[in-house]
Amino acid sequence: MRAVIKVRQQTALALGVLLIALGLAAGAWVIPSEAGYAGVGPDFLPWVVSLALLLCGGFLLWESRTGGFRDLDADEDESLPYWLGFVWMSAGLLVNGALITTIGFIFSCTLCFVLASRGVRMSQGQPAGGARSWLLDAVVGVLISAPVYWMFTKFLAISLPGLTQSGWL
Repeated sequence: MRAVIKVRQQTALALGVLLIALGLAAGAWVIPSEAGYAGVGPDFLPWVVSLALLLCGGFLLWESRTGGFRDLDADEDESLPYWLGFVWMSAGLLVNGALITTIGFIFSCTLCFVLASRGVRMSQGQPAGGARSWLLDAVVGVLISAPVYWMFTKFLAISLPGLTQSGWL
């Protein structure tokens, strides 16, 4: 009975990856394909990722239907997923997407980093920490996102949403 449940779960995972690949391909379909720099249009990378996911999903489906995922560690304790960490990380991504045009790339990515690191820390059984931990995560988030923003906007001339018109925040 457990083997049947495992095969169903693995098949559901494979179908989920295939659905994500198809959703990404549908999104890539509506992106204009006129060639830009070096003959590559803005739809190139979404197509590459969707095709890679399609291949991975197909392979996962084949694996699940022909005996299950191989070389999988045996779950001795059958531990449950840590949903609170998942919620923190998901909140980080959703808040980033919702606020990036309002508070700019640097601060929205910093907030995403703070929330995601909180989820990772809690999932590893570490204490959530106090104000010092929040502040340290915020500083590290700025130290990561600011150079990325400046690299994209100043050196690659790719427009990212900023907080000010000066282009430095």
